[in-house]
Amino acid sequence: MTAERPDPPTPARINPPDLSPPAGFSHAVVAAGSRVVFLAGQTALDTDGKVVGATLPEQFERALTNLLTALRAAGGTPADLARVTVYATDVAAYRAHAPELGRIWRRLAGRDYPAMAVVGAVRLWDEEAVVELDGFAVLP
Repeated sequence: MTAERPDPPTPARINPPDLSPPAGFSHAVVAAGSRVVFLAGQTALDTDGKVVGATLPEQFERALTNLLTALRAAGGTPADLARVTVYATDVAAYRAHAPELGRIWRRLAGRDYPAMAVVGAVRLWDEEAVVELDGFAVLP
């Protein structure tokens, strides 16, 4: 008779010691649940459909707030995020602002980091937008 392993908390963040230490992301996320929520790309749009925020950190904060608002409306929490992709029109600026963006993330979403990627984009749908976030979450 083999002992059954208890199911790990979901999503479970996996950060192998054989990889560089993650900063603001997890290398892998194992998620098991009954509902997957796909989150559309969110920019810094206000409720009138206008891009707000003159700086990358301001737009990042609004885009992340919008993403989390959609997630909460679907019944999820930031800890349920399994994957987030960030599209930035200036990756060098994104890297330069990374410490501030990390503080914004932790304030709004906590320290349960999803698997993440930053992708350079020539432009986004709204010409004034400099950053967009999309992703998916797995809800229990």
